Amino acid sequence: MLRLQPFRNPTYTRTHVRLPHRQFGTSSDSRFRLEKEFVDQYRNQAPPFGFNGLGELVYKRSYSRVKPNKSNEEWFETVERVVNGTYHMQKSHIEANGLPWDSQKAQLSAQEMYRRIFEMKFLPPGRGLWAMGTDITEERGLYAALNNCAFVSTEALTHAPSKPFAFLMDMAMLGVGVGFDTNGANQIRVERPSSTTNRYVIPDSREGWVESVKLLLDSYLTLGNRIEFDYSLIRGPGVEIKGFGGISSGPAPLKELHAELTAVLEPLVGSKLTLTSIVDIMNLIGKCVVSGNVRRTAEIAFGDATSEEYIDLKDYTKNPARAAFGWTSNNSVYGTLGMDYTALCHRITKNGEPGIAWLENMQKYSRMGQPPDNKDYRVRGGNPCLEQSLEPYELCCLVETFPHKHDTLEDFKKTLSYAFLYAKTVTLGRSHWPESNTVMLRNRRIGTSMSGIAQFITSRGLDELKEWCQEGYDHIQAEDTQFSEWLAIPKSVKTTCIKPSGTVSLLAGATPGMHYPISESYIRRVRMPHDSPLLAPLKASGHNVEPAHESPDKTVVVDFPITVGKGIRKASEVSMWEQMSLAAFLQKYWADNQVSCTVTFDPNTEAASMKDCLNYFQYQLKGISLLPNYTGVYQQMPYESISEDVYHSLSSKLTPTNWKGSQAAEPVPEKFCDASSCTF
Repeated sequence: MLRLQPFRNPTYTRTHVRLPHRQFGTSSDSRFRLEKEFVDQYRNQAPPFGFNGLGELVYKRSYSRVKPNKSNEEWFETVERVVNGTYHMQKSHIEANGLPWDSQKAQLSAQEMYRRIFEMKFLPPGRGLWAMGTDITEERGLYAALNNCAFVSTEALTHAPSKPFAFLMDMAMLGVGVGFDTNGANQIRVERPSSTTNRYVIPDSREGWVESVKLLLDSYLTLGNRIEFDYSLIRGPGVEIKGFGGISSGPAPLKELHAELTAVLEPLVGSKLTLTSIVDIMNLIGKCVVSGNVRRTAEIAFGDATSEEYIDLKDYTKNPARAAFGWTSNNSVYGTLGMDYTALCHRITKNGEPGIAWLENMQKYSRMGQPPDNKDYRVRGGNPCLEQSLEPYELCCLVETFPHKHDTLEDFKKTLSYAFLYAKTVTLGRSHWPESNTVMLRNRRIGTSMSGIAQFITSRGLDELKEWCQEGYDHIQAEDTQFSEWLAIPKSVKTTCIKPSGTVSLLAGATPGMHYPISESYIRRVRMPHDSPLLAPLKASGHNVEPAHESPDKTVVVDFPITVGKGIRKASEVSMWEQMSLAAFLQKYWADNQVSCTVTFDPNTEAASMKDCLNYFQYQLKGISLLPNYTGVYQQMPYESISEDVYHSLSSKLTPTNWKGSQAAEPVPEKFCDASSCTF
């Protein structure tokens, strides 16, 4: 049996995967640690989880790691792990480069970061809460897992045909959301593999799965030998996946992917790789990665707004076979300033796609309204929620702040310092992809975001938000200069964004990003496996739990009555034009990357003016998506608007949830950006 050697791109060699770990050293004696006496002060403090227990459930389900004693972390321990991991990265970088390290100053700084995370004045992204300070980073050196998003271009397929596809699969298996373009269409010829057969024994690892897909693609795209796969080393279904969490799906999804990729490529033999086949391959990889709900990720495709082939990809009357996997990516087009939006508006009104990315604005501007600085002339696309402009193979870390949880601007600015320091620290960790390091070590791109914006506007007004945005942005630039000089690294090419958020904002009881809630009070329904160890405590605390109508034997629905604050407007009361205006406001005063905004609109009353709206705002935004708001009522809706009286009645029946004694389980990491509009 021939055991093919792994692809010699360092991406897939076990040695290279461990390089970042050696970058930061291994001695346990040298690791940074918060003082035990300080952390113990928080042992018995109740965390300020939001939304009537929903925030705590999200934490238990997604971020509470299993400790050596086989129990799950409590919030004070998760924060300790994250802060220790952050300052260990700083300390290791400083020592490796022969720079000065002040232990006392670091301890005081770490304690302040701890306080602000514990109080949820800011939070690392879900990726950071889950992976920072764990064996994933400390032992395996997989610092890419700390990043939320990435982008890869297919424009250089002639040089490395399988590389963009392998990159997307590798990042997706780490839970990173990935954007890709279709610029490589019709560049390379598909050829049938030679009659010589090589057998590849697939290792039971992420690297092994990715390598198998690379070998299969190369067999058709580089005149390679035919590949026969041996799946015998891959663990069977139902086995716990240590470290990354979840339960193994076995080799079946990979076998299916190999068969589906072959079915895409065989009909193309003798012709060029098409635009449709590029998106098909990326989408089929995404479907494989999320099989069995073990890993969660997201994709976004970018294409030419004038290409009927591209825009019709999700018209399943024309492409019925794509209905099985076309859902795995949000599809957007590159908008051209001054273009006619009529055709796009018609499609958006039908199904909410495509989104629009104005690449010219992304490349020329930091904050819109400022003179063009052309910092991002190398940018070719963005991440799945489109809050980050990205170069090919670039990854980016996001971090989330909650201005409505601060009484003063000065306190908010102090939070911004520590939020930005967390994200800047993540840029010290190298990826296992050299192409990514080439970009990331130069750009150090960061997305410092805000959530709870609707709550802030409701309580303090738009003028105060403008002041906090402007002064907060200037403060971050000053901090970037200081941190970059201390760490002896480049300043970040961009620093701020508005991410759509989701689960992280739920922890803090904040409205997600710039979006308004369905109602001031509502029921949020969460679907969970019927055998989840988290169900018994929820039932005991009085939450309504019932079988899910679509899968009563396997899934249950848990109700959480929620209020987001007195006087806040419903999303249905905020017009399409006002939503666009708020996005433009934040793009002007806060975000030098981008504002992620999914504008909801009434297809009966607002669709007719969508073209005019885009004509005005194309000069003020870098990207936008729009979603028709087709109202309807169906059983066990995820959101149900209720009155204040009903909210108080339901809440009065609940008692604090006692999680002690629930069975320990590794959390399943949440999606890269936590937002249901971006993920699958």
